[in-house]
Amino acid sequence: MTEASTARETAVAARIDEAKRLAGAGRITEAEQAFLAILRDAPRETDALNFVAILAHERGRYAQALALLERARGVAPDDPVTLTNLGVTNAALGRLDQSIDALRSALKIAPGLYLARLRLGEVMEGAGRPRDALPLFFGAIYSAQNAGQWLGDDTTPPGLRPLVLHAMRTVAAGRRRLFSALMQPLRDRHGAAALARVEKCLSVYLTELPANFPDPAQRPKFLYFPDLPTTRFYAPELFPWYAELEAAATSIREEMLAVLAEDSGFEPFLGHFEDNQLEGHLANAIGGKPVWNAFFFHRHGARYEPNHARCPRTSAVLDKVPLCFVRDHSPECCYSVLTAGSHILPHTGVTNTRLVTHLGLVVPDGDIRLHVSGESTGWQEGRCFTFDDTFEHEAWNRSDKTRVVMLMDVWNPHLTDVEREALTTLVPAIGEFNEAAGI
Repeated sequence: MTEASTARETAVAARIDEAKRLAGAGRITEAEQAFLAILRDAPRETDALNFVAILAHERGRYAQALALLERARGVAPDDPVTLTNLGVTNAALGRLDQSIDALRSALKIAPGLYLARLRLGEVMEGAGRPRDALPLFFGAIYSAQNAGQWLGDDTTPPGLRPLVLHAMRTVAAGRRRLFSALMQPLRDRHGAAALARVEKCLSVYLTELPANFPDPAQRPKFLYFPDLPTTRFYAPELFPWYAELEAAATSIREEMLAVLAEDSGFEPFLGHFEDNQLEGHLANAIGGKPVWNAFFFHRHGARYEPNHARCPRTSAVLDKVPLCFVRDHSPECCYSVLTAGSHILPHTGVTNTRLVTHLGLVVPDGDIRLHVSGESTGWQEGRCFTFDDTFEHEAWNRSDKTRVVMLMDVWNPHLTDVEREALTTLVPAIGEFNEAAGI
């Protein structure tokens, strides 16, 4: 690039900034003239093409807007803003297939672009596809509000307010209708009274009712089930299956030591991330690299068959434990390895419908603790305990040796069989809906 061309680009960039400043100040006519002047000198500037196209669209000149946007796409085919504007203009021209294609392309490139998601929901609804529109509206509102937008008139552009309000009303009614319909077969089989707490749980999730947490330290990240006893650690008497699990602890430990010696099948519990991405999640008190590894038997509802085959005695015992099986969600069940000095930093679990049980396998001497919102405990080899991870919790190994426990998700013992059945229906449906919403 020559010095002259660099100077030209710098000058054009300054003019674009000035035109944007005028637009931001509400001086639209002056901004339009500034962008038109830019296009006379630099006809491939996508910011200018998009701005002029938007004004043409607002004036009902859809064909002119489309021509300008096609020029912009020719310059930058993967620009999500251009693709979003193309989607809106194609919809205005009745070209719904082209509109859907453009908006989907924008979201593929920029999944967090909530305006494109909102507009795609609008187009789907206009195309007679309300079931497709519902999760799109929800995803748009969720993402926008997480970004501090669409929280009220002061954070919603005037031109968008009617559509955003419509989307909010559609989401409120549509999610209620969708999830309530899923529960109807259970109501027919078991009666409304058996599902009363599940209905209340759903109303809290949909923000129709306040959570009214009995203990403000409890903050599930996903689903709060009301009217369950609120405690950090649970009495062993609630888990009669502890006896069989603890009786098998020696066999479980032997199989764990064998796979640990082979150093295969273990993976980072939190997933594969760069060291800097683990800041705020893991630390090391003695200056080394923090390591929290897992040898999974189940994860997110999936059964790891090769690991079961390698540890048949452990697998046989786990088959007798009331693990919390929810499709695509739970259980997590693994040998959990925390190396010397490693610290799992404070975090909070997703739902109080399931609890976390630990069986101590290798517990060196030293400061090795689990701290749960003001209460803490250590591990004992061959002994179990269960806690509610929807309270903020952390764990550390300040010894110079590795700590290993068996970790497993189990049902909250205060749920009835009918409530468990309902949750195995409701939770996957919520998950699928949120996935469709881009969450």
